Amino acid sequence: MKLNKAKIKEIIAKSFKWIILFICVIGFLSLAEDVFNKEIMSADIIGYKFISTYLISDFATPITKIVTNFGGAIFLIMIALILLIVIKNKRIGISICANLVIVTGLNLLLKNILQRPRPTEYRLINESGYSFPSGHSMVSMAFYGFIIYLIYKYVKNKYLKYIAITIFSILIISIGISRIYLGVHYTSDVLAGFLISISYLILYTSIVNKFIIERE
Repeated sequence: MKLNKAKIKEIIAKSFKWIILFICVIGFLSLAEDVFNKEIMSADIIGYKFISTYLISDFATPITKIVTNFGGAIFLIMIALILLIVIKNKRIGISICANLVIVTGLNLLLKNILQRPRPTEYRLINESGYSFPSGHSMVSMAFYGFIIYLIYKYVKNKYLKYIAITIFSILIISIGISRIYLGVHYTSDVLAGFLISISYLILYTSIVNKFIIERE
């Protein structure tokens, strides 16, 4: 009996990331189905009410506009190119750039398949294109999430490692919240962007680890 429990734990540990991938894909598909059927989601109503009641203020708005730019195309392209130049291991630098290109293409594909219009209740900034899934949220999760993976794998200093991981994690969440705050995305757009990006990241990091990192 003990051996069976030990084996079960070992199997779960080895399969954990694939379990997470499966859960995230199911979550994304559930949201996508509601969007496809043009259903109003309770998460969208709750998210909008919470932000409009507790977060929107003259003080927070300019800060939110700055935060959202950290998930914008221009900023992420600049960071990717800087990292490509600065990082000595060019394979890793290229994998960072490739990650940005792939997830951006995937986001555009999903947007054009589902074609959800953006919210019209209020807008603090102008934004074009479709709404679902949130590009800023999806691309930020994939880009900064991959940076987190690399920090976890390569940074030796434990304190520096976990401080950096915490900062990037907060940044990802803040970018997602900023899109709802600014009125350019529904809550479900942001959640869907995060979910599909986590699934994508699990696949991408597995491929990078096998074909790039392990061959160094």
